[in-house]
Amino acid sequence: MSRDYEPVAGQWYENLEEEESFRVLSVDEDSELVEIEYLDGDVEEIDLETWHEMDLEPTQEPEGWAASAKDEEEEEEDEEEEDEDDDWDEDDDEDDWDEDEDEDAEGRRDEY
Repeated sequence: MSRDYEPVAGQWYENLEEEESFRVLSVDEDSELVEIEYLDGDVEEIDLETWHEMDLEPTQEPEGWAASAKDEEEEEEDEEEEDEDDDWDEDDDEDDWDEDEDEDAEGRRDEY
């Protein structure tokens, strides 16, 4: 008995005939293509007609699943952007601290 589920980006599915799990990376309705990623990291594009012929069941993300390299890069970029935003005021504080250390009590700089 065939089950007909629409592809949803980010959702995991199990192909019951092949006994393989994969997740949908993207759905392009204009070109009628679904990009999927298998547990071993292989990425494949299938057309919607092929999708609807598959015997699929929605499933949970497998335990121990390591995010794809694409996801890891996106997460790292997000973290770097956050770090850059935080760094701008830290740098200013550090510069002020160095200047204060070099000045004597009357505000003159020590010359070395």
